[in-house]
Amino acid sequence: MQPVGIVDFGSYLPEKVVGPEFFLDENAPVDPLANTPLFRVPPARHHVAPDERASDMIAKAARPIFERLGKEPAGQVDVLLTNVLLPDEPFMGVGAQAAHRLGIDPEWIVDLHNGGCASFMYMVQLAQKIMADGAARTALIANVQNTAGQMFAQSDVRTQSHAAIPGDGCGVAYLEAGGGSPVLGVRTRSIPSYADDLGLSAPDGRKYWEPGTGQTDIRFDSTKTAEILERGNRLVPELVSELCTDLDEQPSLIDVLVTNQPNRIFLKNWRRALKVDAERHFDTFDRFGNLYGAAVPITLDQAARAGDLRDGDLVVMSGFAHAGDFAAAAAVRWNAAN
Repeated sequence: MQPVGIVDFGSYLPEKVVGPEFFLDENAPVDPLANTPLFRVPPARHHVAPDERASDMIAKAARPIFERLGKEPAGQVDVLLTNVLLPDEPFMGVGAQAAHRLGIDPEWIVDLHNGGCASFMYMVQLAQKIMADGAARTALIANVQNTAGQMFAQSDVRTQSHAAIPGDGCGVAYLEAGGGSPVLGVRTRSIPSYADDLGLSAPDGRKYWEPGTGQTDIRFDSTKTAEILERGNRLVPELVSELCTDLDEQPSLIDVLVTNQPNRIFLKNWRRALKVDAERHFDTFDRFGNLYGAAVPITLDQAARAGDLRDGDLVVMSGFAHAGDFAAAAAVRWNAAN
């Protein structure tokens, strides 16, 4: 397999910024944990506009990459991989529309709808596989989180405690064979038996496309709350540790760790398990909330723009998806000369 590297990251955050007051329910009892550091909701998050489409978000996140490279996007992308949490169209996917908005015509367009919060690392691995025979030399991978300003902003849903945690955004990465920051390895794990522990929930039990009353929300299996929390606490350190073993590295010596960011408790538990200092575990939770699958590329783009990634850094990315049915980790050796 020919080596593949990440040339650059890009990100886009919707214009609308929403504070905690948007989610307040005056009739709800006061939560005694609401102001404690680990349980306090993010002070800010971005929400997509009503007419903002995932394809537009991908184009806006990707264009600055090509501007920095001094190239027009046309002819520069052989592979386009996308993961969109809430697709605008149930049949078509978003990839072709995103390609049109960018002015590119990739040979490969794949809309990946599994992988969730671990899908960025999964798409890195998929890009490697597609590019392995040399027929494709460049890839653009894109994660879109767009449920915060749509599903979680609904009048009934937004007063639920979980609605204040997510934020919207898009993160992308541009990959090239033989260039960029080389991908050192990827680890994935699928546990299909957990796939039914998370899903859409409507008050009248209808399917998401059927007419009815009440607003659709996302719900975990309430009988498995403790089990799901245990999975989340365990899976990320396990995948990172397995990847580090592959690379003959110690997890405690990771220079930069970036994970999905469901809440501060998971972030704290993961770095404690891996013996990684908080200063080396980058996140954007307080600025952008839970970005689901987009958290990894958005956080790394923010770090790259701020100069926080140093030449030679071992950068490890990881996440777990949904109720734990999928997890992944990937590592790159950062090349500041990109």
